[in-house]
Amino acid sequence: MTVYDNETTLDPRIAGRLKRDAKGLVAAVIQQYDTHEVLMVGYMNDEALRRTLTSGRVTFWSRSRQEYWRKGDTSGHRQYVKGLSLDCDGDAILVQVDQVGAACHTGRRSCFDEGGSLPVTVGHRDVDDAESDCATPHGANGTPNDGMHDVHDEGKA
Repeated sequence: MTVYDNETTLDPRIAGRLKRDAKGLVAAVIQQYDTHEVLMVGYMNDEALRRTLTSGRVTFWSRSRQEYWRKGDTSGHRQYVKGLSLDCDGDAILVQVDQVGAACHTGRRSCFDEGGSLPVTVGHRDVDDAESDCATPHGANGTPNDGMHDVHDEGKA
């Protein structure tokens, strides 16, 4: 098991894996750990991530107020960290939490409840669509996977 030193600054081995935007931020998707419900999206810089990793509570960087905020300090709607993962490109963080109360500033459980659904044409798989498992070199039908359908580069598949 790798040990990271995040006591005073974000460990360089973690910081080096992050792909930040022009303002030094990475998107943080907040998910209820047991139901997998997506609750909200916030943004973290290195210090917000360090605080989240070391405190057991989620800290964000507020783009509008230009300051750190720890979810729940004023509302009581705290987020207790249960797990944290970095995506394959390093440009998004998945933070699994135990959410107390509403995650959305409007008082709704999820910001996506408040935002609402958009009209969409629903896609359907073709019967002959092969399932693919990224962990193995073969698709679900047992045929070798040529790799052409599982290549991810900057959002392109």
